Amino acid sequence: MGDIDWRERISIDPAVHHGDPCIRGTRVPLSVIVGSLADGDSVDTILEQYPGLTPEDVHAALRFAAEAVGRFDSIPLRQGL
Repeated sequence: MGDIDWRERISIDPAVHHGDPCIRGTRVPLSVIVGSLADGDSVDTILEQYPGLTPEDVHAALRFAAEAVGRFDSIPLRQGL
């Protein structure tokens, strides 16, 4: 699945979900997908919860998140953690 181009699967439209990045043709925001994975949900669980999604959509969400994070020059961390 390394060949997935997230640009084909993700849209950012001010008229859909307040402009949050969503899977194209749905109102499922990437933050929900990535957050679910971070909480320990499996791809299969996410696909059950959102039947309009495909495994490629989930991987595109992760690819988008990885590229977005890669654009930060630095991420401030709280001291004392």
